[in-house]
Amino acid sequence: MSFAKSCLAGLSLLALAACSSTITALPGTPEYAAAQVSRGYDCGLRVDRQGVLARVAREDRQRFVSTSASLAVKSYKAPRRCEAAERLAVQRELALLTRR
Repeated sequence: MSFAKSCLAGLSLLALAACSSTITALPGTPEYAAAQVSRGYDCGLRVDRQGVLARVAREDRQRFVSTSASLAVKSYKAPRRCEAAERLAVQRELALLTRR
């Protein structure tokens, strides 16, 4: 019985670790803007990266650049496709990020 409980506890920890590694950045942060730019590229959208970067606060631009570089490497190694609904949502979000 204790073996089964320890197995369940181990599985719970693995599930929790998997969930925490997929947490996305909070809207309004440079990491969020970089993630949206990356998603835009993944979806094959035209992305105004410089326009987004210009609207990131000067003190946060390095965070945007480093996060963007990290995401670009991950995206290059494992590109993904977007469905029409996701593509539209990303397109809207990118438009908002360039208007700020």
